[in-house]
Amino acid sequence: MHDISLPSALLYSSARLDRASHRRTDADWLAAARADTGAGFVAYWRGKLLIAPEPEPRAVLDAPPREDAGEGVFLGLMNGSPVFAVDLSAHDAPLDALHRPRGAFLELRGLTATLPAEEAGLLATARGLLYWQSRHKFCGVCGGACAPERGGHTMRCAQCGTEHFPRTDPAVIMLVAKGDRVLLGQSQKFPPERNMFSTLAGFVEPGESLEDAVRRETLEEVGVHVGTVSYTGSQPWPFPASLMLGFRAEAVSEAITLDAEEMRAAAWFTRADLANRREAGFNLPPRDSIARKLIDDWIAEEH
Repeated sequence: MHDISLPSALLYSSARLDRASHRRTDADWLAAARADTGAGFVAYWRGKLLIAPEPEPRAVLDAPPREDAGEGVFLGLMNGSPVFAVDLSAHDAPLDALHRPRGAFLELRGLTATLPAEEAGLLATARGLLYWQSRHKFCGVCGGACAPERGGHTMRCAQCGTEHFPRTDPAVIMLVAKGDRVLLGQSQKFPPERNMFSTLAGFVEPGESLEDAVRRETLEEVGVHVGTVSYTGSQPWPFPASLMLGFRAEAVSEAITLDAEEMRAAAWFTRADLANRREAGFNLPPRDSIARKLIDDWIAEEH
């Protein structure tokens, strides 16, 4: 097997954020940090984030909220300054809830190719935490109302006291190779007009190792058996709450049998096939994804 590893520069993975988790239980410190004139605030509204779109997209971090916006989530320290995320979803006009309104609320996923990597990672953290909070307002044990604690990183039930922590769903994503070819597939979830082929992927099931998840998902989706599995790297994927765990997998069979409910198509590709993809009429995944990084790294390898 190749000794391969993905760099930490993958989008969403480079927040350069000191999470300062020891500060989350210090109410006095958090209050002082919110009042700090150097504090930054990420504004979130119904799944979107406040972005200054011109001349190039940049996160708006200097927009402290009005008092009715709530305390927000303490994200950590950037360059020594505290940064918070505030949820303005209760406001029909969210810019009115800011002291210095500018920019627009935009979908993060459509901007990550143009945002600085550090900002993309910071915004991914903010989106993940506030999305989770919005889905855990009530306790899954007794149904009681939950309120944030520990700087917003815990939701505690006011009725039974159960603590709830942010949810991250682990998913394996694998480049399956055999000789000088790789196996790529087209999910039924992909828009047909894009004709995009990507690496295979799937969620890890309870009681399952990551390696077994790679083998199971590959067999289920395309009917190919996998032998050796090697970990390469990971990427947070806050759409809505996944952690993509990247692998290289060695196939021990070649025949493809599609699960038609999951997959529209699958095929083996050489490097030449991928280099000539535009002439052949198909596309690869976006460059902000770990899937594309796995493919590009394989294309660039020398043999």
